[in-house]
Amino acid sequence: MGEIFDILLGLGDKFASHIVLAASAIGLGILVALPLAIWASRSQTVSRIALGFASLVQTIPALALLALFFPILLSLRSVFGEDLPTLGFLPALLALALYALLPILRNAVTAQANLDPQVLEAADGVGMTSWQKLRLVEAPLAAPFVMAGIRTASVWTIGAATLSTTIGQPSLGDPIFAGLQTQNWALVVAGCIASAGLALVVDALLGMIENGFAKRRKWQWGAGLAAVALGLGAALFAQGSGEDDDTIIIASKQFSEQYILAQLIGAQLEKAGYSVAYRDGLGSAVVHSAVASSNIDISVDYTGTIWTNELERTDNPGREAVYETIVEWERENTGVRVLGRLGFENAYAFAMRADRSAQLGITSLEDMVAVAPQLTLGGDPEFFERPEWIAVREAYGLRVGETRNFSPTFMYNALRSGEADAISAYTSDGRIAADKLVVLKDPREALPSYDAMLMMSPRIAEDADIAAALEPLIGAISVEVMREANYAVDREGEGKLSPKDAAKELAKTIGL
Repeated sequence: MGEIFDILLGLGDKFASHIVLAASAIGLGILVALPLAIWASRSQTVSRIALGFASLVQTIPALALLALFFPILLSLRSVFGEDLPTLGFLPALLALALYALLPILRNAVTAQANLDPQVLEAADGVGMTSWQKLRLVEAPLAAPFVMAGIRTASVWTIGAATLSTTIGQPSLGDPIFAGLQTQNWALVVAGCIASAGLALVVDALLGMIENGFAKRRKWQWGAGLAAVALGLGAALFAQGSGEDDDTIIIASKQFSEQYILAQLIGAQLEKAGYSVAYRDGLGSAVVHSAVASSNIDISVDYTGTIWTNELERTDNPGREAVYETIVEWERENTGVRVLGRLGFENAYAFAMRADRSAQLGITSLEDMVAVAPQLTLGGDPEFFERPEWIAVREAYGLRVGETRNFSPTFMYNALRSGEADAISAYTSDGRIAADKLVVLKDPREALPSYDAMLMMSPRIAEDADIAAALEPLIGAISVEVMREANYAVDREGEGKLSPKDAAKELAKTIGL
């Protein structure tokens, strides 16, 4: 419990960002929902369309809705200019506001539809205008019902806001995602406690306001509003004292190696006097686009990933040719500077338990073909949609019985427990040696090389001081050293390190 409490004390910036994001989304949802509800109460057509659209949005998983706004905003840059943010606060705000829309809109429309007709007739009888009737009669009567919808929307939004981590917005999802990927359950629990606690406090305050409206107690709903405003003001103040324009933003994808390397890069920049911030748990396509658009300043990416995802190449001209082509392509097409390779390769490779490999007589992907229809293949969340899997499938005519997606951490657990017969492992992962896994050969070279590269966004591409601070990392990390650092984070029990501590040990090992 002591560790969880310590983590909670260190979540101040994430807590503030979460509050500001959720409050902004709820506020935007209210601004859209209430006028729409008034319009809908006066038109059955508008009511059906508005409620139908809001219901449709609710059928889209929150994570998918958040991700969808990235390409939408990216395409809108041609209209609004290159300064339009595509990651972080703006897409998260828009997605969560849509998610908050339905309960507010439905309650407001229902409240309006169920107002006592005699009361409305009396208002008309005394000569009230439409505006007076809305302000003095309809709004006070509907307020408790509308507040009930806002309470529901608030709890939903606070919970869904944890997912904004995946599109680069700091939130209480940061410790949850980091903890899941590194099996640090204290981080997961701390993030969940903070998010759930925030939702309970907000629900209680909004309940106080709702009760005040219902019982016509101005002091009660006024006090509730004041408490909400005070909390939001404190969050805005805390957030305002955080990052500035000179802060270097470092990205990491959704696995331990990326968390470690981000911390290693951050430590190097801090030694050189730079202020750094981290955007953890991003997807491959999001990371590259974010660096290319300078929403993120620095990332570590892999030659095979860029080759297949960005260049959309399926050939394999060789390791050096792939790297040189990528360097030139990034310079000409995105403005991203590839500072260099870190010295190790983290390739996709199919792995099996040694006993299962021996039982089925499989040592290569060619051997797998005959028994593939009876096998379950596990992969990370994006693997089976990636060009690499398509290339392997086509090169070998591989038809697997079942494919299952796991987070990178749980993928190895699935193999160990027998829930998967083989997995799309990573060659720099220490668990390959620790679990005595058999890495299947790829005789047809369907998978490209995956040299780790340090990428700099156009915003800092020509900054000689940043490049000089990071230059000692180039060519300095062997695959054996990286495996050791990865396993220190991924292992269970004694010797397990946080990504930050693993990065410190890695720095010592390579002489930084």
